[in-house]
Amino acid sequence: MAEEILFHVKDCALVSISTGVKAYILTELLDHLKQVEIGCLYYHFWARQLRPSFDHPEFHNDFAAWVHRELHDWVLAERLNLIAPHEFHNLEELREELINVLEERFDESGDLPWRKAEKPFYFVKSQIVVIDTGRRLNHPRQLLEVVPSLSQGSIFYHFIDARRRTPERIDDFRAWLSAFSPEYDDLSARLAAIDPYFLTLTEIRNQLAVVFEDYFGENHE
Repeated sequence: MAEEILFHVKDCALVSISTGVKAYILTELLDHLKQVEIGCLYYHFWARQLRPSFDHPEFHNDFAAWVHRELHDWVLAERLNLIAPHEFHNLEELREELINVLEERFDESGDLPWRKAEKPFYFVKSQIVVIDTGRRLNHPRQLLEVVPSLSQGSIFYHFIDARRRTPERIDDFRAWLSAFSPEYDDLSARLAAIDPYFLTLTEIRNQLAVVFEDYFGENHE
């Protein structure tokens, strides 16, 4: 089997790096959003999935959680919570959407932009540390056995972080399966239906396992 179509199983961790930028009111948050490093958006939308625990698990990004907890504006918190970062072509487009949502809410509520939080929003960026597990797969059927035992870091790296690395902006599993195309196009379509953002990493792993089990159990191989 050619080296280029081996699947290299990786693990990862996210290292948090403080930027020193913080906001007590939404006008400050908006101003900072227009200027902060784009990596901050990646951290505040995705890093929560790799944290051991966090407050307000009903919120999927740090902006929504902070607005709800500190400014007590459910309307804005819910609008921010509904933003799905994987639906944007890049993080700059995501930045624009955040700005638009904030400005729209400002027009609806006169005092909200100046309402002061007791605890500020701290902008944080992240650096991903990638670990090669040494595991190599040379056939898609091996995913059936391997995926259920993958760590959360591996699921994050291959199913989420891959979307900013692969040219097609897809997960590593589908990117690898494309090398065998068209044989596994149906399997890739099933993987594409799994939500990468509104599920926990454990839920993603479980859904991946079910997809592989169902697919390879249907006499495909």
